[in-house]
Amino acid sequence: MKEEKVFKDPVHQYIYVQDEVIWRLINSKEFQRLRRIRQLGTSYLTFHGAEHSRFAHSLGVYEITRNIIAQFDRNQYVDFPQEEKLLCLCAALLHDIGHGPFSHSIEKVLGFNHEDWTCRMILGDTEVNSILSSVHTDLPHKVASVISKTYPKEIVVSLVTSQLDADRMDYLLRDAYFTGVNYGKFDLERILRVLRPYKEHIVVKESGMHAIEDYLMSRYHMYWQVYFHPVTRSAELLLSQIFSRARHLYLDSFSFGFMLEPLEKLLAQQLTVQDYHLLDESLMQTVMMCWTKERDGILADLCNRFLNRRLFKYVTTESREEMEDVFGRMTRQAIDYGYDPTYYIGRDFPSNMSYDIYRPGATNNLPILLLNEHEELIEISEQSDIVRSIARMRQGKHRIYFPEEVRTIRGINNE
Repeated sequence: MKEEKVFKDPVHQYIYVQDEVIWRLINSKEFQRLRRIRQLGTSYLTFHGAEHSRFAHSLGVYEITRNIIAQFDRNQYVDFPQEEKLLCLCAALLHDIGHGPFSHSIEKVLGFNHEDWTCRMILGDTEVNSILSSVHTDLPHKVASVISKTYPKEIVVSLVTSQLDADRMDYLLRDAYFTGVNYGKFDLERILRVLRPYKEHIVVKESGMHAIEDYLMSRYHMYWQVYFHPVTRSAELLLSQIFSRARHLYLDSFSFGFMLEPLEKLLAQQLTVQDYHLLDESLMQTVMMCWTKERDGILADLCNRFLNRRLFKYVTTESREEMEDVFGRMTRQAIDYGYDPTYYIGRDFPSNMSYDIYRPGATNNLPILLLNEHEELIEISEQSDIVRSIARMRQGKHRIYFPEEVRTIRGINNE
């Protein structure tokens, strides 16, 4: 670019854009849509400061990736392929472009996956595709393959998606900042200084092991204290029940008092890329506000509860067996109070949580490798007692969620 562009950022201080194609991608309508998607889904109902967007996070991932590559350049590491630099930056910037409203909360209910939509938006008839194709006709396919982890060069994929990638490093720091907690803080500058490109891998200099331990502990605490906070899980359950009910009504040919075309296509699972671009949280909240006056009492009540933060309460049980017993009693009690338990009683299993705790040998994630003074690669848990402990850690309890009006069963204390 003739003139470097700069974004002021609360986490990284400044984000620098030096490539014309990156600037054009940022200003594409598909990327600008991310301003209207919260980074943390329903967590703003638990942590009131968590209003930051996928747009800000995506810029942060780009900036960390740019800093890693710049550090490799300064130190003249020959193992990093210079011809892949722009590919890495584009993939880092666009990795979340397919995220739908409220993050992961309604994906399962409505049958879509944000990574699939990311690739569809990159490969489809979009401004993003046109910008990438103007550089090279193969660039959209290369960017999509990096994001889907099918690109043949591990060193490129690992910058964007691995156990120590720019994505995780940004969202931990950013989410900690906006939720006001300290759990997610770690020494990013130190980590960037000890990263090395080495024989098709991104590795860590052995002397930087303690910085990685700190990062993995931060990640562990953020998942259990922020991402899986029981109040946030209650909001996610309520949101999923809203769209589960809406889809049930739609398939039953219910005549909605209010419906918008992109949402109708979402319920019908007939979305095009152009339709998907119209889906954001403003649209969803407008629809839910109108649905508070729907003829269907369940849908109207669930929307009222979500919009006015009358979330479900919960009880904690110690085992799956106890949970099944309490769930049965809660279901009967809900029926007695006039509630349909399909929508008003929910279970939350720790095993259902997509917590990506660091596990050595996991097939779906690249391991963290240490490079010692003899130029030998060692998987970090073989060297670190702390990482071995983290890999064995289990936390989380079985919870049952229910409306506050459903009274506590004797012997079970609601929280």
